Amino acid sequence: MTIIDLSGRVAIVTGASRGIGRAAAESLLKAGCNVVLNARASNEASASFAELEEAYPDRVTTVYGSVAESATASALAQSAMSRHKRLDILVNNAGILRDKLIGMISDAEIEELFDVNVIGLIKITQLAARLMARRKSGSIINISSIVGRRGNSGQTVYSATKSAVIGATFSAAKELAPMNIRVNAVAPGLIATEIHEPGRLERLAPGVPAGRAGAAEEVAEAIMFLLSDAASYITGTVLRVAGGR
Repeated sequence: MTIIDLSGRVAIVTGASRGIGRAAAESLLKAGCNVVLNARASNEASASFAELEEAYPDRVTTVYGSVAESATASALAQSAMSRHKRLDILVNNAGILRDKLIGMISDAEIEELFDVNVIGLIKITQLAARLMARRKSGSIINISSIVGRRGNSGQTVYSATKSAVIGATFSAAKELAPMNIRVNAVAPGLIATEIHEPGRLERLAPGVPAGRAGAAEEVAEAIMFLLSDAASYITGTVLRVAGGR
């Protein structure tokens, strides 16, 4: 991991118990951040967060709940402010994937994907932006996907949500730039995380020009660069981390 110093800053990471969110959270902690971690309540999430709490005592706070619920966004903002009196970083990573062909997608699945991947992201971004505006400083990273730009068979709804994330990133970047709040997106390609069904990575990896799936830590590297002072003049950008795909 590239050494980036974010000592004293306060971050919120949604969907932080595994995959890209977990890698981003750990990278932020290594860089000196205090981090508010979020995930849906589960034994897996509790165990993951307990490991980080043990490794980084007094710098980890946990908030359980779906980002689709307004109460979760409020709890995250309140947790950052009650404990640290500030918010500098938001990583909107929480997301779900449901592969379905056109004609087989239920209304409930459409609503669930948009509620988590888009609406929840916007709710948390609104609250975070208000807090960041008080200090006239902040950085927001939205996790999109390369399918948000190129689409993919069987992922009409998922692709639509990730396109929406890119559109929200562009608009928020323009709106918040005068307050010195930067908003960027990272668009991963095929990344080896638990979101994939068994056998999917092996089936798709040969189609990646780099010849392999990426690692969550490689996406975290891109996130950390965009959050760092080295990217102080970068906003409204979508950074692909896709091995050439």
